[in-house]
Order: sequence, then C-alpha cells, then structure tokens
Amino acid sequence: MTRDGRAPSAPALEDLLARLTAALKHRGPDGSGRRVLADVALVHTRLAIVDLVHGAQPLVASDGVALVANAEIYNDPSLRAELRGVGFATGSDCESALHLYRRDGEAFADKLRGMYALAVHDPGRGRLLLARDPFGIKPLYYAETPQGFYFASEAQALIAAGVVAPSLNTAARDEMLAFNFTTGTETPFAGIQRVAPGETLIVEKGRIVARRQRAALPVAIAPLQGDAEALQSFGEIWRDAVFVHQRADVPYGMFLSSGIDSAAVLAMMACLNDRPVLAFTAGFPGTMAHDEREGARAAAAAAGARHVEIEVTAQDFWRRLPAIAAAMDDPAADYAVVPTYLLAEAASRHVKVVLTGEGGDELFAGYGRTRAALRPWPFSKRPWRRHRLVDSGVLREVPRGWRDGMARVETETGARFGRGLRALQAVDCAAWLPNDLLLKVDRCLMAHGVEGRVPFLDPAVAAFAFPLADRQKIRERRGKWLLRQWLAENFPPAQAFAAKKGFTVPVVEWIAAEGKRLGPLVARQPGISELCGPGRVEALFSAVDKRNGGAAWALLFYALWHQRHIIGAFADGDVFSVLAG
Repeated sequence: MTRDGRAPSAPALEDLLARLTAALKHRGPDGSGRRVLADVALVHTRLAIVDLVHGAQPLVASDGVALVANAEIYNDPSLRAELRGVGFATGSDCESALHLYRRDGEAFADKLRGMYALAVHDPGRGRLLLARDPFGIKPLYYAETPQGFYFASEAQALIAAGVVAPSLNTAARDEMLAFNFTTGTETPFAGIQRVAPGETLIVEKGRIVARRQRAALPVAIAPLQGDAEALQSFGEIWRDAVFVHQRADVPYGMFLSSGIDSAAVLAMMACLNDRPVLAFTAGFPGTMAHDEREGARAAAAAAGARHVEIEVTAQDFWRRLPAIAAAMDDPAADYAVVPTYLLAEAASRHVKVVLTGEGGDELFAGYGRTRAALRPWPFSKRPWRRHRLVDSGVLREVPRGWRDGMARVETETGARFGRGLRALQAVDCAAWLPNDLLLKVDRCLMAHGVEGRVPFLDPAVAAFAFPLADRQKIRERRGKWLLRQWLAENFPPAQAFAAKKGFTVPVVEWIAAEGKRLGPLVARQPGISELCGPGRVEALFSAVDKRNGGAAWALLFYALWHQRHIIGAFADGDVFSVLAG
C-alpha cells in the first residue's frame, strides 16, 4: 500500500511483484496469483491443501474485498453454517475468513480456529488489515517505508524485493546470540518487524492506524476438575483437535520422536484413521546422542503406523547447514533445525501436511527449567538469565540490553498471570514458542513445500490445559502429568511414565571433531570479527566441550546466517567452502 495513493510505474510494480513471487515460491510451489488496485497490490503463492481446483488466491468478494492468506481455518465448516445467506465461491477453508470480515469488520479474526497469517484489502474503506494467529504459528512481517507499507510471510522476501536493505539490528542480534531467538516484534533486520502473535493491524494510506490484540491464553481460571473428569475432558478435546488438524485434500503424516507429545499425536491419529499413519523419525548413528528411533519404532509398530526413518550424520550437518541457515531468515539457532529440515525434505516425497507435537511442553509444563524455577529459594533457578557468549569470554565487550526483551515479556506476563507456574508457562508461550519452536517448524517445512500443523496449540486444547491445577501438570517431580496419565491409559506402549532422555542433536560433538579447522574460518567472518576479540574464537573452537559447545554452535550458525542474509552471499557448498569464500 503506497502512502500517496498512487501506484508505482508499471515496470517498477511488475518487478516488485515478480521478486516477491520468486522469493516466496518455496512456500507456495503450486501456483501464484495477484490483484492490483490503484495503490494496493496483493500477491500470493499457493501450497494447495484444501480445494485443490478452486482455492486459488486472492479470494475476492462481490463488493471487491480481497483476501490472501497462509492459513488453515479448522472451523471453516461451522463458520460457513453460521454465515447464512453468503454465496461461497470456493471450497477453500480461507474463504470464511473473508466473509467474516465483511460481517464483523476488524474483529473478524476473533472467531477463527486455526493457524493464519492473512491480509484483507477493503477498497471501499481504503484500508488493509493484517492478522496473525494467537500463538504465532504462521509468520507475518512488515516494513513501513517512506514509499509505503509492505508485508510478506518471510522477512527475506522484503529484502529480495528491494523494499528494505539488509541492515543489521544489533540489539536483536545480541538477543539472538544469547537465547538462540529474539523476542517481541523486532527482527535482526533493521526496518522489518513481525506482526505480533494474535495481532490485527489496520493500515490506511501506508501507515498503521490501529492495532487489535487477541490473547492465546485464558486469564480467567475455569473451575478446577478432578483428575478423572479432567482426563475424560482432555480425551474428548484432543480427539476433536487432532481430527480437525487432519483436514486436507492431500496426503498427511506426522513427525514422531520417542517423547510424550508426538506419542499422543500418534495415538489419536491411529484411532482416527483407517489407513496406517505415516510417521517420520530422525536418528544420529555413531554419536553419543540418544537415538530416538528405537522408542519411536516401538510406538509406531504398536500403533500399526508406517514408519520412515532417516539418518542424520556429520556429513549431512556440514553439507546442509549453509542451506538451513539460508532458510532461517528470521534466525532461530536451535539445534533441532538440522533434523527438522532433513525430516521435512524426506517427508516432502510422501506428504504435503505434517502434524507435530510442538506446544505440549508449554501447555502442560513439561520443561525441566520450569520445575527448577519453582524450587524454593535458594534452590530455584530462573530461566533465560545467562548469555552464553558472555560466559565463554569470546566477546570484545558485554552487549548492553541483551536481556531487555525477555524482561519485558516477563513483566507483561506477570501483570496478567501473577507469579507461579502459569506465569512461567506464559513466558514460554510468548517468547520461546513463536520465535524458536514454531519459527523452526515453519521455515524448515515450508522450505520443502510441506505444511506443519500443531494440534496442541488448538484454542480448545489451550483453553483446557493452561488453567489446569498445578498438580495436574507437575506431580512427583515430573511435568505433563495429566498428558502422561492419558497416554498411559490410552496408549500403554508409549511408556509415558518411564524415564526419558531429552532430545539432543550432536552438533557439539560434530563441531568438536572439526574445531581446529573450523575456528579460523568462523573467526574471519565479518559478522564474527566485529563482535569477538582476536584469537578468542580460534581458542574456543580448539577446545569445544559440553560447557562451551553452545557458544561455538551459536557463532557458527550466526556466521553462516550473517554471510547469507546481511552480506548477501549464496549458500552453495558445504560449511567449509562457504566460510572460506
């Protein structure tokens, strides 16, 4: 949307839309569409999941209101029944959102059950609306410039289109290097911001004029249920959540680990499907990391699932990491990007939709750091308090304000939920979940044209799980008690109460094996040399161990990310050739 009400010249507009389309083609390899009206242009690349024949976008109503979306609206059937008298033109699950806007105006997103990043253009009122789902499952970025207002599903698309120069936001960079992700709406790209989870922006004449917020977590606590009643309620809610998350006109499967969350997804999918569930698992042969495949294999066999296993090796790590860093334009330096990216590549040969277990730990209090924070003083250990690069001693100076964003999240969630378990869960849901876990799933899967769905983050599941009593989440020093109990009763092969080893990726082991060769290459990168003192990076990489391995990984990932997304170098080749330039 331009600010002066005039469209760019035809050649300039064509170039802009072509660049956006090319930059987002991996997210929508099945087709593209556009709509241009005076000062507003919409472009869409389609991953066809529902109504494969007639669901192309933009969707346009009879009064000219248009919608583009990266979304799955799971309550589309009930919304269509509610919107009586509307003549639906397609079977697309996104069309109900278009007509909800025409009826409810800027409050339209409040009724959506699903994951969504969408834009509505209302030419009659001269405004554009952007909306993102409450948990931030789907990403949405924007840039306000002197020329106008631009938005896209990935930050890199705005840079590729020439809307924003690839300039570094150093405050966000420092935060990312501390936590592996960034908080809030700032990105590591100066001039590019995120639409916040649950936010609706109203834009007129190229400027944001209003914001509306939809909460992901309930503040009011429902009457507590006894264990038996809660287990029955969860079973009913979980069945419905997984059922609607399977809605698709294309093949679907799931990612399976040996953990509780994906086992719960598998158990319910097996119950709901006549055909064997297609499950994908990654393992790390020849390393010290716990191999997830044995437990996943047993669970898959018990559920009658078709099980696909992939091996992730050191050779895969060195060969594929530059491409993975390129896919993570909004950087989440989570170890799990490596197996997630390779699992998505394998899954893309079989399916276009994958269900995953993200969200289970956040809603049912599964993290050990949560339990550690609840210990009585002086034994409590508050999360998100350390900067690993500061601890490693490689930085020239301690960055200022690196924890300010997390402190704001803690203050905001504390004001809503007070102190205690729910407040800790709310911090994870507001910071870690959208900007690490969900971002990782989105980029790694969409890089291969696969859609990731997260049934634990269904609004009905969240409304049930978050208000549970603390003892129904944590009992006998174990998290996720109620989820474990449900799984023990409904899918015993998962061994829900057995001691579990945490999911690990052996990146520290792989880096240590090549540390002396790798250190000088990382140290010479412009993004690293401006941060780290002379000789310190080489010393770190020459002695990588469990204590400092996280710092070495952060520097390696950031060096590759900076080279691709700030300098603009292509990610062709393995880690060593890319860093050697």
